[in-house]
Amino acid sequence: MLRYCCLGSGSEGNALVIEAIDGLWPTRVLVDNGFNLRQLRRRLARAGLSIDAIDAVVVTHEHSDHAGGVAALARRRRIPVYATAGTAQACGLTERGCDWRPLKDGAIVGIGGLSVRPYAVPHDAAEPVQFVFSDGAVRLGLLTDIGSATDGVVAALAGLRGFILECNHDAEMLRTGPYPYSLKSRISGERGHLSNAQAAQLLARIDRRRLQLVIAAHLSRSNNRPALARAALARVLNCGDADIAVADQDDGLSWRVL
Repeated sequence: MLRYCCLGSGSEGNALVIEAIDGLWPTRVLVDNGFNLRQLRRRLARAGLSIDAIDAVVVTHEHSDHAGGVAALARRRRIPVYATAGTAQACGLTERGCDWRPLKDGAIVGIGGLSVRPYAVPHDAAEPVQFVFSDGAVRLGLLTDIGSATDGVVAALAGLRGFILECNHDAEMLRTGPYPYSLKSRISGERGHLSNAQAAQLLARIDRRRLQLVIAAHLSRSNNRPALARAALARVLNCGDADIAVADQDDGLSWRVL
């Protein structure tokens, strides 16, 4: 069985837990940690977990909202951290007493009963990746912090049962919003973040024959609304807007089973 919960999603901090159960033994992997230890403990408790329940951390990239709390967690709790060499260097993992284990684009890593496949994405970071997780029966894809959908990204996301997909901004809200021009350009650029429309276009391109669960994630508080993200993805899936879950910055998202 594979299940997932989000501890928080957005520019103020990101973390999620992937759990695979092989027989009686669960494997729980924390993906990113943009929270301090106190915040992380509180958010894990909300999901019925403690820090001691986490077997490993995998990191997408070094930006503080994703990796700001990784080194402190890994060092204090002696939890192994999986990241690309570029991410590890940018985060200082190799210099801060962490048990760093390297990831490479396309090379599957086994962590207990969970397989983790990193795939490279265009984003303004040192060596960013996103992940496809599997327990051997079903596949869960994670895709946030990406500016444009390459053919390689589309290929990596084939055959998913569940998909956590960035819907960072509404293009018109970003254009007319309060951000300075330089930040607007970064967000909307090819190494920035996906708009609702871009997320929908990517969703339309992937093999969706096994897809049953889609979650909109990494929504901007200033430049998006959950209703807009839901509507954009629901049009592609030909489903009701309420069928699209949204991962929240403050409340995260409760456990979903695939």
